[in-house]
Amino acid sequence: MNRPEPFRESNTESVVRAALMRRRDWLGGSLASTAAALTGWSAAGLAGRSLRAQRTESESELGPADLITPQTRNQIDAGLRFLARKQVTSGAFQGTFGTQGYAAGTAVTGLAGLAFMCSGSVPGDGPYGRQIDACVDYLIRNTNNEGYVAVPSGYDNMYGHGFATLFMSEAYGMSQKPELRDKLDKAVGLIVRSQNPAGGWRYQPAPTDADLSVTICQIMALRAARDAGINVPDETREKCIEYVKRSQNQDGSFRYTLQGGHGSFPLTAAGVVSLYSAGIYDGDQIEKGLKWLDRQRPGAGGNGNNYGYYFYGHYYAVQAMWHAGGEYWARWYPAIRDELAGMAGSDGSWPDAQVGPEFGTAMACIILQMPLNYVPVFAA
Repeated sequence: MNRPEPFRESNTESVVRAALMRRRDWLGGSLASTAAALTGWSAAGLAGRSLRAQRTESESELGPADLITPQTRNQIDAGLRFLARKQVTSGAFQGTFGTQGYAAGTAVTGLAGLAFMCSGSVPGDGPYGRQIDACVDYLIRNTNNEGYVAVPSGYDNMYGHGFATLFMSEAYGMSQKPELRDKLDKAVGLIVRSQNPAGGWRYQPAPTDADLSVTICQIMALRAARDAGINVPDETREKCIEYVKRSQNQDGSFRYTLQGGHGSFPLTAAGVVSLYSAGIYDGDQIEKGLKWLDRQRPGAGGNGNNYGYYFYGHYYAVQAMWHAGGEYWARWYPAIRDELAGMAGSDGSWPDAQVGPEFGTAMACIILQMPLNYVPVFAA
């Protein structure tokens, strides 16, 4: 997908172009070699992803320049600048986005790093290459010998570990840093060891309980890691796919635990993305989940925004619709784009009452930049 002219920055154009070419080279080479070497998750999933991308292009002529309006571009740029200003530049918290609370945690660090990547920067290159490197270094420093990516603040758990491992996988695929590979191997190993007998994960790195919300974070991390060449056992993959399938209700929504409960917008979005991440691109479960989500579309009269966890839900919903393509995507992106436009603050941030503006801004920037298709784990 070509980068439209309004998105170029003249003073860094050659650096960004080179960085994007390296990313595309890595993505093409990595996916081809992985599909040839692996079965199941990667081979089937990557083949499905390729077919889905072809269908999306044939069904919709809308490209990034059509979807990302000048106002949206300005808001994205302001959001990325906000994150860059917030990033700590010295001391023990260098690389993260605050010195306490969630802003100092591994989840926000990983998500902010992904937001920078979604703009076209890569480790060490592009307008935000230095900020991405700082995120990587912080997560490397805070991966312990057991592979747990967390800080002692008490705010990190397997959510943070999953988001951090996802970002580290993308960064490793682009940089091939040996010290990052070592930490990433350990982080993936911890996820594998922490999977419970039912196939899911919970807040702590122990194979005890499970819920879908935490589980999807680990599934996406494992998918990104495997695409980057990290070993993920087939047994782990098969168990988590079954866990997700068993979490779906008859109406197409997904519930929090296997024990029962009503479906919700954030969980259904996460459930559909879980299936896509596992290489399941078609079928009754996908279609029922998409139809349920589509009824919650911003401005469509649904109550998707009333479930709480706004940015968490929309982070997964935009991915689900991006992979679905066609009319689903053509309806969804303008709706969430316009809704987020009215939520942006004058300082470039998006507020989030539960986690903080650093989290809200990172999520909003990821959501709004999805049409650029620059981050391999999100690519369609």
